[in-house]
Order: sequence, then C-alpha cells, then structure tokens
Amino acid sequence: MSGSPDFFSVARTQRAHRAFTDEPVSDELIERVLEAATFAPSAENTQPWAFIIVRDSAARGRIGELNLQAWEGGGRDFSRPRLTPEVFAKVEAGATGGVADAPVLVVACGDTSRCVEAVLEASVWPAVQNLLLAAQTMGLGAALTTITTVFGDELRALLALPDHVRPLAVVPLGWPAKQLAPPRRAPVAEKTFRERYGTPWS
Repeated sequence: MSGSPDFFSVARTQRAHRAFTDEPVSDELIERVLEAATFAPSAENTQPWAFIIVRDSAARGRIGELNLQAWEGGGRDFSRPRLTPEVFAKVEAGATGGVADAPVLVVACGDTSRCVEAVLEASVWPAVQNLLLAAQTMGLGAALTTITTVFGDELRALLALPDHVRPLAVVPLGWPAKQLAPPRRAPVAEKTFRERYGTPWS
C-alpha cells in the first residue's frame, strides 16, 4: 500500500502491545491483517489455521478472567525470576487486564484435521507472525500471548470450538495507548555462527 513502511522497518520496530485505546478497529482492517496472516507458509501447504475474532465484551471479559487465573495460578511465579523488573511489570499489566481491554481479541487456533499434530504449531506460528507484522504496518498494536491456552477446554467451550480445533494463542489487537520504542536486540553476530555452532559469523 502506498506510504507503507518497508518490511525491514516494520520488522525492526514491531513490539508487544498490551495497552490500547477504546477506538474501534473496523472489520475491513481486521480482514486485511488476517489476509496477510494467511499468506504464511505451512507444512505441505495445509494452512491449518483458524482465527476467532472476539469483540463481544462479555467474551473478552471471560478470556481476561482465564488469563488472570493462569497468571495467578503459576504464571506470575514462573515469570518473575526470568524477567527484568521492567519487562515483568509490562507482562503483569497485560495479564491482569491490559490484554482483555483490547477492543479485539484474535484467538489463533490450529485445525488438527488438516495436518499431522507434529507440525501443527510450526504451521500456525508463521501466520501469527504475519498477523503481528501486518498489524504493525497498519499502525495497530498487537501481542502474541499463550498463557490463556492453559485453559484450552474453557476456551473451546466459550468459542464453540470443535474437538479437532485447538486454541494456540490469544492476540490482542487495537490502537496502541502509546507508541513504543524499537525493541533492543543482540547483534546478529552474537547469535549466528558460520558452518558450525561456536564458529563466529564475523
């Protein structure tokens, strides 16, 4: 689209957003983001993804309750020693309300009837990444969250998912409450090796 940022700019600035305004997101914009998601690669081109768009406030509230229950039931204790205080505070704010406050929740699911279970998640995550990058391109905020899927059965019941469709992630989607600075990343050379592990790339 004319005026869109280039791919590398989008990739370098994409962040996890957990705070949103109450400005609505149109169906047309959601569909555009999801169309980008569906152009992701998948094992044997099975395209085993399914996306549930949740706008209903009661349903979003229930997902928020499950999120909070998972956080207080072990997520907080698991995350606290693994994250810096700054990152922990942001994750906790999202888990305790920020995610559910998004005007749209996209529940990304995997359809086990379309591919073997061993490659299901590997076939859905690229679509979720495309979704996140497309949202960033359009000026929307989004985040990949998975903690709610601890309560997969409850999500299935809430969203009327058949047994062969497994919830894998909840992606809050909305207009960011504030713009975030680009993420900090280690230089490529610190994580890349030439020919074999341990041989410096440069």
